[in-house]
Amino acid sequence: MDWKKIFSPIERLKSGLKKTRDTLTGGIKSILTMHRKIDDELIDELEEALVLADIGVETANHIITDLRQAHRDGRLEEASEVLDFLKRDLKEQLTEKPNVLQLADQPPTIILIVGVNGTGKTTSIAKLAGYLINDGKKVLLAACDTFRAAADEQLDVWSKRLSVDIVKGHTGADPAAVVFDAIDAAIARKADVLLVDTAGRLHTKQNLMAELEKINRVIKKKLPNAPQEVLLVLDATTGQNAIAQAQTFGEAVGVTGIFLTKLDGTAKGGIVIAILKQLNIPVKFVGFGETPEDIETFDADRFVEALFS
Repeated sequence: MDWKKIFSPIERLKSGLKKTRDTLTGGIKSILTMHRKIDDELIDELEEALVLADIGVETANHIITDLRQAHRDGRLEEASEVLDFLKRDLKEQLTEKPNVLQLADQPPTIILIVGVNGTGKTTSIAKLAGYLINDGKKVLLAACDTFRAAADEQLDVWSKRLSVDIVKGHTGADPAAVVFDAIDAAIARKADVLLVDTAGRLHTKQNLMAELEKINRVIKKKLPNAPQEVLLVLDATTGQNAIAQAQTFGEAVGVTGIFLTKLDGTAKGGIVIAILKQLNIPVKFVGFGETPEDIETFDADRFVEALFS
């Protein structure tokens, strides 16, 4: 069944954010019904509700500081006005950094996909490939997770389902050599976008990051302005642990955007806001479910409206 034909993006987002909305918005509305005027007790309770939704202490403090200032300035007096204020404040914060996918001036665009095993990385690559194909792009896949045979096999299955070409190496092959060949293939086959899968786990974190840095160097040597994007796949159900992952990968390869998966399986959807505020990395895609259609480009207005609807 093609759910995209049944539900609009906002309805899909509402459905995916149900658990987060029940925790965050349900808690906030419950607090606001018990107060008429804004006072310290109300503000403290709101801050606690924000933290519980995994927006993060730092982000919650920022929002609460804005709320206190608005109250002192006389722009906010009644508890009934707080919800609309929170929505406006969050929308402003979530649009501070552009979340549009960056494409090369001349193809191919190289998109490096990174993330730890278990986050849904391979499925997210398939979703992104499907999204780009629907946008009229010719896509090529590079299977650079050569250390795990299952990763190669999974990506190969998706390439057949999506009818896209894939460049692979044998198990244990040098991932940098695979990406070198994949770039040559992308140019020869006139692909618009090359999606590069990478390992999610080696023997140590240092080994993993060193391998990713090597792949990145090879890409830049072949195409100096590439990769145009380094997308980190994060599992929304991990909450604040996602922040630590983003920091680690960001230091190694300079993450440009987040693909947040499993948003429909968690009450911690507030991590979207925490990632942007604490790391200054925009969320560019969100994923729900397991099919290639279960992907949405991140839109701040839609996200906040779905969160507070």
